[in-house]
Amino acid sequence: MRVAPPVVLSNEQRKTLEQWARSRSLPVRQAQRAQIILLAAEGMQDLEIAAAVNISNQKAARWRKRFLQKGFSGLEKDASRPGRTPTITAAKIEDVVRKTTQAKPDNATHWSTRTMAEASGISEKSVRRIWHKHGLKPHLVRTFKVSNDPQFAEKLESIVGLYLNPPEHAIVLCADEKSQIQALDRTQPGLPLKKGRCGTMTHDYKRNGTATLFAALNTLDGTVISMCDDRHRHQEWLKFLRVIDDVTPEEKQIHLIADNYATHKHPKVQKWLSRHPRFHIYFTPTSSSWLNMVERFFRDLTQNRLRRGIFRDVEDLIMAIGDYIDKHNDKPKPFIWTAKASDILEKVKRARAKLDNG
Repeated sequence: MRVAPPVVLSNEQRKTLEQWARSRSLPVRQAQRAQIILLAAEGMQDLEIAAAVNISNQKAARWRKRFLQKGFSGLEKDASRPGRTPTITAAKIEDVVRKTTQAKPDNATHWSTRTMAEASGISEKSVRRIWHKHGLKPHLVRTFKVSNDPQFAEKLESIVGLYLNPPEHAIVLCADEKSQIQALDRTQPGLPLKKGRCGTMTHDYKRNGTATLFAALNTLDGTVISMCDDRHRHQEWLKFLRVIDDVTPEEKQIHLIADNYATHKHPKVQKWLSRHPRFHIYFTPTSSSWLNMVERFFRDLTQNRLRRGIFRDVEDLIMAIGDYIDKHNDKPKPFIWTAKASDILEKVKRARAKLDNG
């Protein structure tokens, strides 16, 4: 009969193995291995150890041999295993990534897992894993527009400077109009939200007219000056400027940020501004409405009050907008601008370079 090599333990080794075997905080596998070595040190053979610990004799022999070769370190960690040989080569993965980013399918604008799997000769799951690993999402697209304004840098620095270092004894306002807000009523009542089911709305609707919201956001305290009208010509813009003039302290200078909409530059508007020298107008660069912080307020208004709203007439819509703004002004919260002008300029330069290089 084959005899297993003997295991001889010092007092310190035995004490450590006994602690491991009794421990409840160590992994069960490590405690079991300690028990195997303790039994081997008592002179038991692998078959006897296997019967006592309820394991195979091959396993008992393996951990006896591991301890004799490496000591405690041989019991703490499992031996590394090479794993299964990949069936998809690195060249195939590179080809999938190249096709996804540089090519298009013959009959579509973008790849799906099915079309890519067919074109590459691998499974959909493999395509999905490759895309996930490389952060590729062909089904998504984002819109963008790089400004071609020749005075982009100057306008950007002026506006960001107002956000980050507002002048003393002055008010900085971001003003714009949200036009063509539709008073929409649903053709049928929806079902309410309940456990296990979201609220429902009909996909079709009835138009009951439109309104235009003029709003000026105070960048310091987050309050909003507003006015609703049915149109958004230069006459209505002038009316809104008079509202701002009436509700703000006379001794304060007004720094007003607006976009390049033609009504904001109408000759009659310019004439009115010349008679009110406390108004200082800053126009955002072309295609850069994101620089105007009031757009952030418009997004919140749309998301929180308008998108799911039901309005039976324009008056109902205007009342809802006014109520939302009143509640906002009761507990205003300013939007904090954090991006530096230099960082934005660097991003724009990189974008222009990419576009120029095709």
